[in-house]
Amino acid sequence: MRPNLAAESELATERDVGSAVKARAELDHSLVRSVAWNAAADWGTQIISWFVSLEVMRLLAPQDFGIAALALVLLPFLGQIAGLGIPRAIIALPAFTEHQLAQLSSVNVIMGSLCLLVGVAIAKPFAAFFRTPPLSTLLILGCFGVLISAIAGVPRALLAKERRFRFLSTLGIGNLLLGSVIVLWLASLGFGYWALILGNTISAVVAHSVVLFVRPCRLAWPKFSSIREPLRFGWHLSVSTLAQNAYERLDNFVAGRVLGQSALGFYGNAWNFANEPIERVASMVTMVIPAYLAVVRDDAAALRRYLYGMTEVIALAAFPACTGLGLVARDCVPLILGHKWDAMVPPLQVLSFYAGFRSIVALLPKVLTAVGDSRYVMRTDLLAVVILPIAFYIGSYRGIVGIAWGWVAAYPIVVLPLYRKTFAVIDAKIGDYMRSLRPALIGTLIMIPAVEWVKHSVDPSWRLLYRLSLQIAVGGLLYTGAVFLFQRQRALLVVQLVKKSLQTKARRREVSTI
Repeated sequence: MRPNLAAESELATERDVGSAVKARAELDHSLVRSVAWNAAADWGTQIISWFVSLEVMRLLAPQDFGIAALALVLLPFLGQIAGLGIPRAIIALPAFTEHQLAQLSSVNVIMGSLCLLVGVAIAKPFAAFFRTPPLSTLLILGCFGVLISAIAGVPRALLAKERRFRFLSTLGIGNLLLGSVIVLWLASLGFGYWALILGNTISAVVAHSVVLFVRPCRLAWPKFSSIREPLRFGWHLSVSTLAQNAYERLDNFVAGRVLGQSALGFYGNAWNFANEPIERVASMVTMVIPAYLAVVRDDAAALRRYLYGMTEVIALAAFPACTGLGLVARDCVPLILGHKWDAMVPPLQVLSFYAGFRSIVALLPKVLTAVGDSRYVMRTDLLAVVILPIAFYIGSYRGIVGIAWGWVAAYPIVVLPLYRKTFAVIDAKIGDYMRSLRPALIGTLIMIPAVEWVKHSVDPSWRLLYRLSLQIAVGGLLYTGAVFLFQRQRALLVVQLVKKSLQTKARRREVSTI
């Protein structure tokens, strides 16, 4: 009997290992599919959005963008207070009962209503502080959007927890297209800064209404004893995001208050141009990765694998995009926007190089949140609120380009403790992490001198379009060639992973058809 028992035990162990390997492979393929779908949706619509944004910038004055930027300063803070981090807590923590979800949804509704009342109360003092009377009405309008977002917070989180990213991506497409069309239409009718606020608000309300229709969630009177853990966890995440929104907008605050609305218009659009590519690249991963990290939260090896792999994917796309934008900014801005926007070129060049580094940092808080260490993420972001505004204010003595340099000087001080903590928690190694960055770094370092050589070698009498096209073509070809020449094995590995995922999806469709 003993040999038979031993053989059965060994066979059972092999089955368990095989099941674990199969489950891990399935999870990996699901992640790749979600990222790929999200990427296709994001970049497909973003191309259209960029064209619309460029046309809107031609129609509106820098002052219009400055007023709109001031109106948006408070809304992210009110949105986080209304949400209390509850949607992110639902994604990160284990399963909830329907009654707990109903209570959490009620908390969001109550907090959203309170934030609307606060917004109405402070609207006039806020507008008086910036000496811009129209801000009062703009802020109140935005607060209604905050309320709708809070109402849809739990349903949207449940869709993400269920990994229904195809639907969420499709909804994002519709939201972006609708907002772009409304903004362009209103701008062409002469609505000025109202076009920017109304377009985004209307499209957001429509998107949240669709979420509520697809994934309704009932309401129940909240009992603290029943939802203590998600509220505590969500509070840490909410404070962290509030702090992040603060330091990411205090540069706008300093520019608007110290340098004026026109300077803020130039700086705000430089920030948007520099960070838009990275936001789209990073969002391909950061929007979907929390749901997958939550599944493997107790497996340090899996967390390391996801951190290295996703960092490599983000860096391969973000490093050349951000660096390339900084290199061609002096020709790109006057060609696309006209010479009235020339003042945004210097800060754009600085912010573009900074944005590449920022792109890979976005994964670290996701990992720490997945393992339950939301308190450390909160403390790191609170530290940033202290350090970064000082850098912005000092930099403002050099104008908007000085504020941009504030990011470059102070941001590393903030993220180094985040790296140290993340690596310690999941036992990650600096050497392994740097190997994941090596393909993008090598390609970018080869691309930079090539583009600079083209810029200084081409005849200045050439048209801007020809010069810019040649710079982009040379930079893109050399970057791609360098990655495949010096890091061929790692680049092919990423391609094969995506290909295998798509083949698996095709097989599933065939089976479902049969």
